Amino acid sequence: MDEAKLTSLRTRFADREVFTDGEDPVLVAAGRQVQSPDGRRSLPYSGIPTLLGMPAAASAAGLDIALVGVPMDLGVSNRPGARFGPRAIRSIERIGPYHPTFRGVPKSSVRAADIGDVPFRSRYSLEQSLEDIEHFYAGLKAGGVRPLSAGGDHSITYPILQALGKGAPVGLVHIDAHCDTMGAYDGSKFHHGGPFRLAVLDGVLDPERTIQIGIRGSSNMYWEFSHASGMTVIYMEDFMRLGVDAVAEMARKVVGDGPVYVSVDVDGFDPAYAPGTGTPEAGGLEAREGLALLRALGGLNVVGADVVEVAPQYDPTTNTSQLAAQLLFEEFALMTLGRRS
Repeated sequence: MDEAKLTSLRTRFADREVFTDGEDPVLVAAGRQVQSPDGRRSLPYSGIPTLLGMPAAASAAGLDIALVGVPMDLGVSNRPGARFGPRAIRSIERIGPYHPTFRGVPKSSVRAADIGDVPFRSRYSLEQSLEDIEHFYAGLKAGGVRPLSAGGDHSITYPILQALGKGAPVGLVHIDAHCDTMGAYDGSKFHHGGPFRLAVLDGVLDPERTIQIGIRGSSNMYWEFSHASGMTVIYMEDFMRLGVDAVAEMARKVVGDGPVYVSVDVDGFDPAYAPGTGTPEAGGLEAREGLALLRALGGLNVVGADVVEVAPQYDPTTNTSQLAAQLLFEEFALMTLGRRS
């Protein structure tokens, strides 16, 4: 090794602390932002688990972004267990806090906290639970707080959209194996296979500003509503042919400059990466493709986001929960560092 180079490296780095290990001002600032008040970095394996390791708060008062658990899976059509999703995602440590694409610490730019779970009146009634979710999120919207949510099955997104899109329908970026625009199923229109159909019919979701990505599997015969309403549907074979950059550009054009909601079902990913879900479909997105896709959406006006359908008991590796936590962090970054000024 070149002795002069070694001497230079020793001079620059030999006695540097981890929080100031370099001269890039962005990285130095980020290092300082992740320090705890005592000048250290908090232990990732200690304390009370929260979504993305955020501070815990009893309410959303004074917040810009509220992280919320929605532990409800009464709308599933196959394997239950997504009610345990929020708890599993909270248990994942060391997500963030620095975001390398947007070059910053998302939590440093906003007031954000984990405010706990939506309170439900009943563990048995799907209809009551959907009402409870809408009421809870209507309160967040009234307070000017943007929600970032961990589900729960995908039926939870319908009442969230009811709250956020009332008076002015939102657009949607939707990653999933399924379009979730199915009609009534076994006598009920409320289930995890139909939230976006209901949201369009309620006038809270603009189908022409909606793009659905990663669609595949034997349920494709049920998705005519997506096409009839004007949604842009990117089937998995389309995604493979077009690639991440082209699909991201399509998404940006479809949703435009207006308010947009981002919803990610972990079954949009191949079961190799997310086996812990109720309706897995082979042949889905790779983890790195989904993360790259979200990172390419910087600048959108994201008014809320969620990650849903984590059923951790089907995945002893915890890979699904790990991916879900990272996806939640990517959405958080879009809502903060990636937000249009």
